[in-house]
Amino acid sequence: MTDLNKLTLAEARDKLRAGDVTSVELTQSCLSAIDAAGELNAFVHKTPEIALERAKAADARIAEGDAPDMCGLPIGIKDLFCTKGVPSQAASRILEGFLPEYESTVSQKLQDSGAVMLGKLNMDEFAMGSSNETSVYGNVVNPWRRGNEETPLTPGGSSGGSASAVAADLCLAATGTDTGGSIRQPAAFTGITGIKPTYGRCSRWGVVAFASSLDQAGPMTKDVRDAAIMLEAMCGHDAKDSTSVEMAVPNFEAMLTGDIRGKKIGIPKEYRMDGMPAEIEKLWADGTAMLKAAGAEIVDISLPHTKYALPAYYVIAPAEASSNLARYDGVRYGHRATLAAGDGITEMYEKTRAEGFGHEVQRRVMVGTYVLSAGFYDAYYNRARKVRTLIKKDFEDVFAQGVDAILTPATPSSAFGLGEMNDEDPVQMYLNDVFTVTVNLAGLPGISVPTGLDSQGLPLGLQLIGRPWEEGDLLNTAYALEQASGFVAKPGKWW
Repeated sequence: MTDLNKLTLAEARDKLRAGDVTSVELTQSCLSAIDAAGELNAFVHKTPEIALERAKAADARIAEGDAPDMCGLPIGIKDLFCTKGVPSQAASRILEGFLPEYESTVSQKLQDSGAVMLGKLNMDEFAMGSSNETSVYGNVVNPWRRGNEETPLTPGGSSGGSASAVAADLCLAATGTDTGGSIRQPAAFTGITGIKPTYGRCSRWGVVAFASSLDQAGPMTKDVRDAAIMLEAMCGHDAKDSTSVEMAVPNFEAMLTGDIRGKKIGIPKEYRMDGMPAEIEKLWADGTAMLKAAGAEIVDISLPHTKYALPAYYVIAPAEASSNLARYDGVRYGHRATLAAGDGITEMYEKTRAEGFGHEVQRRVMVGTYVLSAGFYDAYYNRARKVRTLIKKDFEDVFAQGVDAILTPATPSSAFGLGEMNDEDPVQMYLNDVFTVTVNLAGLPGISVPTGLDSQGLPLGLQLIGRPWEEGDLLNTAYALEQASGFVAKPGKWW
């Protein structure tokens, strides 16, 4: 059978159980696709030996008849997850040569469930970026193109490698992380599904930290059913992560009935931004109509503090990053600068960080250090934390009124060209997160579902925001939206 790499997780799982294909065949199909897709620059550390070894073990496990859903399914792992004995660089020069002696909890859970790791995926350096242009490995390229143009487009960020690889069928699914939209925005830009679960649902242990109170891992998949299957394997309590919640993980796939009759879907008026493209407006209106036709009740809601979300996020996230990235000093692991005669420890720190961190990471570390400094702590950081509390309360108030989910656009535009956002004005890039950061600040689950194409033939996504811990219900609403929109478009192969 050819084109096995184009299967969804659910299709591949069923074929494996039926004996129609083997995990080794699936894995070899993906490895061939990866080797032929160098132009996308999605996979940065390939692990074919590990993949084939795990595939053989998975085939044996399936033959014994006691295999979990993810067993034998080839996936990619974002370079932010530490993987034992495999380079884990967070796409940064400062972690060059770092080979962890341990496995992140999420990648270990996937390994335990029999999933096959094909390799590590490109990303923005330390997950800081919305376009995958800050990576030490170079830019990831979106497999989609505008019409017949050859302009290389961004796959979004920071999980750009994961999004590009899934959209181009290099792997059946991939792990991503989301601090301010880094799963949902790239999913929307590449026409795939991405869910950020409730904060604390997936362990953060062994995931290189950016902003600890915002980071959350999640799956990036070809459709909603696959997201449900993979999310279940990734979730669960972890004693090594103090923010991980001890709560049973339901069978998310079993909750996909597509029946949303009587569900209340909120439409927040604050998300109608000035200058929003007409195509995004229409997509949102169409999505609203689809959910209404499926039996949901549409209600207008207000999230009054939304306009303060981006400024609050870009104070809190850099502040936490400045603290988290202080550990990269050139002493214990990773890159160390060559020192001149007479240089002391201060010079070693300065030179190592100047060489090891890219410009965007340096910018955010400096912003973070500034807002945490003695004279500005109250003026910036404490005020941002208070705003965060108000944003969280906005959502709590809406959910208290019986709203089950909130529908918004996922991004303010479709994918833009690499290099089109000017590095001199980082705020333009930060505005990409305008619809997604509130979800991280409030710790809520959010999912991006592809629902249409723009006039240039590029995918557009809608976002659904759910109640805390109710990922199953959120996935079911997303499933109903997916069924109604009937999105099946794929990028034309040019690479």
